[in-house]
Amino acid sequence: MKVAIFDFDGTLYAEETFQLLMKHLKHHPQHNSKYKSFFRKILPLYIGYKAKVVPESTMKERSMQLYASALQSLDKSGQSAYFKEMKEAMQANFNKDVIERIKQHELAGIHIMLVSGAYTPLLHAVTTGLPFNDIIGTEIPYSLDGRFDTQTKIYHIQGKRKNEMIMKALADKEVDWSNSFAYGDSYSDLPVLELVGNPIAVKPEKRLHQIANDRSWEVL
Repeated sequence: MKVAIFDFDGTLYAEETFQLLMKHLKHHPQHNSKYKSFFRKILPLYIGYKAKVVPESTMKERSMQLYASALQSLDKSGQSAYFKEMKEAMQANFNKDVIERIKQHELAGIHIMLVSGAYTPLLHAVTTGLPFNDIIGTEIPYSLDGRFDTQTKIYHIQGKRKNEMIMKALADKEVDWSNSFAYGDSYSDLPVLELVGNPIAVKPEKRLHQIANDRSWEVL
């Protein structure tokens, strides 16, 4: 079996998900009152990251925790509806060339995966209509009442954790890695790109672009 693995931010979605999440909360007709408290909590974290005191991976993971905490009054269905409100705005910024590749892989009978650090329910909400066989994202832990479990730390899917989750999802399948594909835009996508025989850098950042050139990878 061949697989085609797609990143989300900067690859399928041309922008950054977290920026849109912040904007959505800030201007939401029902939940905007939660924004100020969320922003006060996230600001020191961001300043620490910019001052190179807080690692990027830590900053991202804690930011995801804080955002989910801001929505803790919503149950699973409420969160799903909240994320679905962003579908139109996000799909308007989907990379058409990447969507074309997804369709090509579907026609070729290739197993198609979306692997991202974005919240899993958000990925499901905004990619309806696209033929993903697996969608892997950052899970939101829920308590028994169906709301966000503030006592459980979010396990943010990034870097090598993506490979961990990919291997887990494909554990019972025999994968032809040398003839498989992976698409990513940033240096942090390198572990996934190196899994396959056909890595594709999508509008890559500077470091990834240099690696793609050095290794004669396709640049989309």
